[in-house]
Amino acid sequence: MITVKLSRSRIGCSPEQRKTLDSLGLKRIRQEKTFEDVPSVTGMIEKVKHLIEVTKS
Repeated sequence: MITVKLSRSRIGCSPEQRKTLDSLGLKRIRQEKTFEDVPSVTGMIEKVKHLIEVTKS
């Protein structure tokens, strides 16, 4: 399981990065979501890694 937390603002992001954050379900700062460790989620995390904090559990 991977826990993803939005730690930086979406303001100033590219439209593609905003769509990726929407796909992850992250809309507000400090919002957290938990996902299975699958390649599709890992790819999305890689695209917005400068905006989020990732914790593996």
